[in-house]
Amino acid sequence: MYLRDNLEYSNPESRGLSWDYSQEHLTSEKQSGLKLDAFSPKLFRKNAEIVISKLEKYLADSSIRGLALTNPDVLLQTAKDLMASEGEGIADEEKLAAIIDLYIKTGIQVHSPGYMGRQFSGTIPLAGVIDLVSSIVNQPSSFYEAAQLPNVVESIMADEFNKFIGWERERFAMVTTSGGSLASLTALLAARNDKFPQIWSEGIYGLSGQSRPAIAVGDAHYSISRAAGILGIGEDQIVRLPINQKNQICIEKVRPTLEAAEKRGLKVFCLVASAGTTTMGAFDPIDELADIAQEKNIWLHVDGAHGGSLIVSDQLRHKLKGIAKADSFFLDAHKMMFVPAPCTLLFYKNKEKSYGAFRQDASYVFEKKPDIYTEFDSAEQNFECTKRPLIMNLWVLWTLYGKALFADKINYLCQLTKHAYEILNSEADFQTIHQPEANLLCFRYLPVNLRESAFPDFQVAIRNRIREGGKFFISKVDVNRSGALRVVFMNHQIDTDHFRMLLDEIRKTGQELLNESKRLNELLCI
Repeated sequence: MYLRDNLEYSNPESRGLSWDYSQEHLTSEKQSGLKLDAFSPKLFRKNAEIVISKLEKYLADSSIRGLALTNPDVLLQTAKDLMASEGEGIADEEKLAAIIDLYIKTGIQVHSPGYMGRQFSGTIPLAGVIDLVSSIVNQPSSFYEAAQLPNVVESIMADEFNKFIGWERERFAMVTTSGGSLASLTALLAARNDKFPQIWSEGIYGLSGQSRPAIAVGDAHYSISRAAGILGIGEDQIVRLPINQKNQICIEKVRPTLEAAEKRGLKVFCLVASAGTTTMGAFDPIDELADIAQEKNIWLHVDGAHGGSLIVSDQLRHKLKGIAKADSFFLDAHKMMFVPAPCTLLFYKNKEKSYGAFRQDASYVFEKKPDIYTEFDSAEQNFECTKRPLIMNLWVLWTLYGKALFADKINYLCQLTKHAYEILNSEADFQTIHQPEANLLCFRYLPVNLRESAFPDFQVAIRNRIREGGKFFISKVDVNRSGALRVVFMNHQIDTDHFRMLLDEIRKTGQELLNESKRLNELLCI
């Protein structure tokens, strides 16, 4: 309509066209080129019914299944065969159904009891429905005017979580980001710019003659090293804090390590603690680390990507003791809050410092005169300009069910992990590596007929063979530089019987590997 109205009030002769010709051209284009039927509400409903029917069947399937790895070349050709030929472009219900089947079949089966391998979860189905709504209404949420409800909701959820954190209501801030890696990068930027304000404008060269900026970490996620490179800090300026047997930062060795770094010409501006390490789910002593950080004027950032969600559990919140002393903290709701990825909540103790990560003027989006609307904007606090309304999935569930929906499932999964640990301790051919603090558990299968030198490679071989079998999906990890098996319980449909079935599968697979591999057979005890 806009195009037609402008043509009617323009001078067609000036462009060598008559109105009749232009209108005929537009009508012809509408019929053959624009494919407007793709926007049809009726077609949307028909397509949605096909998809929802497939997903309902998928969710109802409680069979034990892991990951069916497909040859990439075969999958590539299958996908190409489904694509419309040039000029075809006709909505095909059978083809759509085939695409959905292929999509479901070739992914990790996160809703199956056989899925015990990663830290992303099977979602609460209603969250997926809300995600569909967000996709259709398409409201980028960094600005209030573009996404009014999501921005208000973000403020509401900030207050809900702060009930468990305990900061001053008017002084803290929360921002949503697309994933934990981006959350840590953003918080580290805020920390760096707070301690070295000249870097933003002058770059790292503005620090000539000063101590080099450094970050102190324990068993940190690899995204912290990546962030150090991006920020210009450099991986060589990462100070590795000693780890104790529980895989936590050893509090007794923090001060000496920081002082030694200072003598090397490093200025640690940020200490990164973990609330649930990726390796073993360990929780660093946040309370004690916060005291040291405050004493030494260091920003304390808490990576709660996995375990931060335990804050909603009355039974498990104590694992984050001292979180109110942190300068920044984030959790991934797409992990233990069971919503679609990504949905990360980044919190700052000091709202003013949350604006320190980014400093730009852009008249086309940023308002020089704030008003009642722009106070809800978050674009100046996060890297993303066009950002999905990440918070909506979480808020709708919280509104309808309250925190109990999340707390109950978290409590169950952590309790299940304790039971799994007890089962392993009762099995002579399995070795537990740590006492689990959340829902991650690392262990090894050590049959009597295997030499110790083969332990690391043997665990990885078992994991790979089990993955190929397609019944269970587990992961592997290096613990003390030695391979281990790792399970992550993210599905409330899993019980101890399923875990015992996994152990039987591991035994069976391990013995098959020993019997069929000449290389491993050479390592057998005689």
